[in-house]
Amino acid sequence: MGELVDFFIRSRNFILFVLLEVLSFYFIINTNNYWGATYFNTSNRYAAQVLAWSNAVNEFARLRQVNADLAMENERLNAQLTQLLQSKPAAPAEYAADSAFASRFKFTVAKVVNNTTQFANNYITIDKGTDDGIRPGMGVISPTGVVGRVKSCNRHFSVVTSILHSSFLVSSALTKAEEIGTARWDGVDPHLIKLNDISLTKPVAKGDSVVTSERNSTFPPGILVGRVRTVGVQPNRVFHDITLDLATNFSSLAFVYVVENRLQTEQEQLENQIETEK
Repeated sequence: MGELVDFFIRSRNFILFVLLEVLSFYFIINTNNYWGATYFNTSNRYAAQVLAWSNAVNEFARLRQVNADLAMENERLNAQLTQLLQSKPAAPAEYAADSAFASRFKFTVAKVVNNTTQFANNYITIDKGTDDGIRPGMGVISPTGVVGRVKSCNRHFSVVTSILHSSFLVSSALTKAEEIGTARWDGVDPHLIKLNDISLTKPVAKGDSVVTSERNSTFPPGILVGRVRTVGVQPNRVFHDITLDLATNFSSLAFVYVVENRLQTEQEQLENQIETEK
């Protein structure tokens, strides 16, 4: 307390000067209309600027929560859309899928915590594991398209084999030509992927959509793989040379959806049984 008193005594001249300056400034503003208006306009402008900066900071701080909320909403909408499409597939009018088949896909939202794109074989790490019902073999998609397949899990994390992997294959269908082929990355550009085994007899045009086909048990059918970028002819072969623009931008991948096919094990057990009986 004594030190504080000593400080005021030593600084009394400076403190008096400041008080007189403030008092003078107060009288100028309150007795002169021009300077009063100038002061209030200036203070309001700076106050508005500070408020705008404050709002911008608050909005930026909330972006993480906003993105998480949007991911959860997309998870719900994906489940509803997939169930609707599976209950009314392109089939004869008398055909109707049973409820178990139509609702066989379950979606779990997860956050990407690590991701590579620069190698020949790339992997993604997500923040969901066996405690969240994730297991190897499940498909992984993004809000825009195919991402990969779960390779391994522990309780809280999973490693996903990216579609940007030399051995990753996706059964894919050209929507206009209604032809099924195989999408496979050639290890060059992380924005492009090849579509193989499309016959030259099938018309293919730039911009055509390529989606997951009905002939796989990992991904729901109709998930976008990419769009045709270029169409050529493979030398001495009867197939198109097709390059796609990947639907998923892996450089900005933040949230993904792990897809569980509840009937996958049942389907594969039956198919394996038939194979062993041949």
